Amino acid sequence: MSGPKISLEQWRALVAVVEAGGYAQAAETLHKTQSTVTYAVQKLESLLGVEVFQLQGRKAQLTPTGQVLYRRGRALLDEAARVERAAASLAQGWEPELRLAVEVVFPTWLLLQCFDRFAQERPETRIELYETVLGGTDEAVLDGRVDLAIASRMPPGFLLDPLVTIRFVCAAAPHHPLHRLGRPLSFDDLRQHRQLVIRDSGSQRKRDGAWLGAEQRWTVSAKATSIRAATLGLGFAWYAENIIREELDSGALKPLPLIEGAERQVELYLIVTHGDAAGPGAQRLAQLIRDGVAELCPPP
Repeated sequence: MSGPKISLEQWRALVAVVEAGGYAQAAETLHKTQSTVTYAVQKLESLLGVEVFQLQGRKAQLTPTGQVLYRRGRALLDEAARVERAAASLAQGWEPELRLAVEVVFPTWLLLQCFDRFAQERPETRIELYETVLGGTDEAVLDGRVDLAIASRMPPGFLLDPLVTIRFVCAAAPHHPLHRLGRPLSFDDLRQHRQLVIRDSGSQRKRDGAWLGAEQRWTVSAKATSIRAATLGLGFAWYAENIIREELDSGALKPLPLIEGAERQVELYLIVTHGDAAGPGAQRLAQLIRDGVAELCPPP
């Protein structure tokens, strides 16, 4: 298989001429002579059999073909830079991919901000996120399938690293029959209505995350499905307050006035699966998560 006709230096010359606004400016940017830059662009045109620039008055403008080649050349140079950065990271021992298991009750907005901060430092590292519930988090950690985890309990054999306390509230739509009772509610009241539950994502599904006393129950796999069902008045549920903040603020959901148990708190832990042997990427992302929680998610 024959190699490419055009070298990266020739593509760099073309892109520099366009972005700097001329051959002289490009030569200054690239620290080359103007004749060298001019020759590189002319050689590119000759090898490809196309015209990249055309004179309009005293100024050279990109032809339609030149515009396409400029965009492709820019993308090619960006990709070459990414490859070089990735090689440098790998040479330093940085992982090409990080895998995380994070319980769905952890604030999604905060997790994404931490990912964004990490990506600004290490854009070459891929992130694979498993959004888990209860036993699914334990299994991902114990099976060694993830580098980091945020869990509601510590699996055996791992160090304790408390991360954040999550406040849960029992809520339903304002038009739900439980709210229409107009009085403080007992668990006997709840038992007469449908409870919405998010399924344990573990293969054994042995763990329960809250009171499950209602005879009527819908069990779903996604928190978005549960929240949507609740806003439609189809049931009540205990939710992490942070994941229904918009619904509470808008009035789409309203806390139920329970006599007892209306609120509860759950501690979440950060687990670095490989401990001291974790790679620099896992350690850095773990620190960004700790910093993000300390900065953006104060204790309730």
